[in-house]
Amino acid sequence: MASHLFETEGEKLSRQFGIPVLSDPSSANFVVEKVRKLPYSFVKQHAVLPLDEREGKLILAISDPKNLDVIQEVRSLTSMEVEEVYCEKPRLDEAIERCYHQDEKEANAYFENLKNESEETHEESDEYDLLEQQSDAPVIRMLNMIILEAVQQGASDIHFEPQEEEMRIRYRIDGVLLERHASPREFQIQLITRIKVMAKLDIAEHRLPQDGRVKLKLGGRAIDFRVSSVPIAYGERIVMRILDKSNVIMGIDNIGMPEIALKKFKKIIKQNQGIILVTGPTGSGKTTTLYSAISEINSSEINVMTIEDPIEYKLPGMAQIGVNPKIKLSFAAGLRHILRQDPDVIMIGEIRDRETAEIAIQSSLTGHLVLSTLHTNDAPSAMTRLVDMGIEPYLLSSSVLAVLAQRLVRKICDHCKTPYEPTPEELEELGLDAKHLYRGEGCTACFGSGYKGRCGIYELMEVTAPIKQQILKSADATALRQVAHDHKLHSLKEEGAQLAIKGVTTLAEVLRVSR
Repeated sequence: MASHLFETEGEKLSRQFGIPVLSDPSSANFVVEKVRKLPYSFVKQHAVLPLDEREGKLILAISDPKNLDVIQEVRSLTSMEVEEVYCEKPRLDEAIERCYHQDEKEANAYFENLKNESEETHEESDEYDLLEQQSDAPVIRMLNMIILEAVQQGASDIHFEPQEEEMRIRYRIDGVLLERHASPREFQIQLITRIKVMAKLDIAEHRLPQDGRVKLKLGGRAIDFRVSSVPIAYGERIVMRILDKSNVIMGIDNIGMPEIALKKFKKIIKQNQGIILVTGPTGSGKTTTLYSAISEINSSEINVMTIEDPIEYKLPGMAQIGVNPKIKLSFAAGLRHILRQDPDVIMIGEIRDRETAEIAIQSSLTGHLVLSTLHTNDAPSAMTRLVDMGIEPYLLSSSVLAVLAQRLVRKICDHCKTPYEPTPEELEELGLDAKHLYRGEGCTACFGSGYKGRCGIYELMEVTAPIKQQILKSADATALRQVAHDHKLHSLKEEGAQLAIKGVTTLAEVLRVSR
C-alpha cells in the first residue's frame, strides 16, 4: 500500500481502470497528420481525442476514464472498437487544438483548387448552371475557412475587396493589412450575399452602405463580428471587424504602460471629478485603455455609465449605451440623459463636436469623472483641438486632469529575432546611441513579417500648474509641448526608442507610428 501514497492522479486512474497513461498526445499520428475522426465540438466538450488506429481499434485519449457513456458514443460515431489511454486534460486540450488548428496551407490549397475549377469551367463553356453556381455549400465552406484562418492568425479585420478580375481577401494583423487569398470573381456575389445574410443586412440593397453584426462560436468561445458594406465600382466591399473578447488585454496593469506613467495614471483615474482624454488614431487601442481604466475604478459603490459608437465589448457592472443616428441618439443627446441617471463616472466613446465637448467639460466641473477619446497626434495637441472646437481655455485649464496619447507598435517575433548593427542615419532619427538593435528575419510563426503581437507606447501629460498657465496664455500645441517637455514629458518617439533598445520592437516601427 505504501507504494500508492505518492501516485499521481493519472497513475491512480491508470491502476484503477487498467489503462495506460500517455504523457504527450501531441506526437500521436492522428494529431501530427491532422486526422479528425470526430467533430471538434464533440472532442472539446468531452475532452477525448482519437490518436491512432491499431489492428482495427481506435486508440482514444480520455481525461475522465469514469465517463463510460462518452466511450460508448465514440464507438457509435466511428463504428470501431475503442482502446482507451489516459491523458491529463491540459495536455489533451493542447493536442486537440494542434489537431484541429487549421494550417495556412489548407486555406491556400482550397483557393488554388477553386481557381483551377473556375478556369476549367471557363474553358468548357461561357455558360453555367445558375442553380449550381448559387449552391450554398462551397460558399459556406469558403467563408468558414476564411473566418477560422483569420481568427487563428490573430486578425482584427477581414477585408473582402471586389476587383476587376477577382475578389481580393486581406487580413489586418497587428495593424497592417496582409493579402491572403484571391477568390474567382464568379464567387463574389455568393460570398457577399452569404455575409449579408449572416449579418441580417438587406441582400436586395446594393447601392447604399449597410452595417450589421454576426455572432459565432469557435471552440466554445463567442466571437462577435461587426460587418460594414459599401458599394464600389466592382460590387460591394465588405469589412468584418473581429471582436474577440479572449484577445482583448483588459486591466490597467496589462496594457504595457511604463511603471512611472502607470502610477501617475492610476492616481489620476481615482479623482472624483475632472476629464481624462486618450488620444491617437483609429486602431491605436484607445477604447481598450478606457475600458481598462473604468474596470480599475468600477465598484458597487459608484455608478459607471458609457456612451459608445458602437458598444464593442460588454462589461459587467456598468450601463453601456450605443449611439444610434437613426433615432437621433447622438453622443450629445445620450450624454444629457446619462446626467439624469446620477452617474459618478462617465465614459464617452469620442468627442466629435463642440456640443459633446461642452457637455463633457460641464459634467467634469460638476462632480463627475469623465473619460473620453480625441483624434489628435499627441497629448498637447488635444488642448489645441478642443479650443478649435470652441471650448474656452479657462474651462480646459480647470477641468482637464490629463491627456494620454498612445500608439500600438508591432513586436519583433521571438522565433526569428536577430541582432544587427544599425546605420548612423537610423540612430540619428531617434537620437539613439546603441551598437546593436534587433529585427525579425521572418519565419512561419510570424507568416514571414518578422513581427508577432503588439504593445503600446504612451505619452502621459498631466495638466499641472505650468501647463494650466500656458493653456490660459495660449493653447498652441508647440508651446504646450515645450512646457510639458521641460517638466519631464516623455514623448511617443522617446518611449518607442526605449522599446527598440530593449529589443521589443524595431526602429522602423517606432518611426512608422510616431512621425
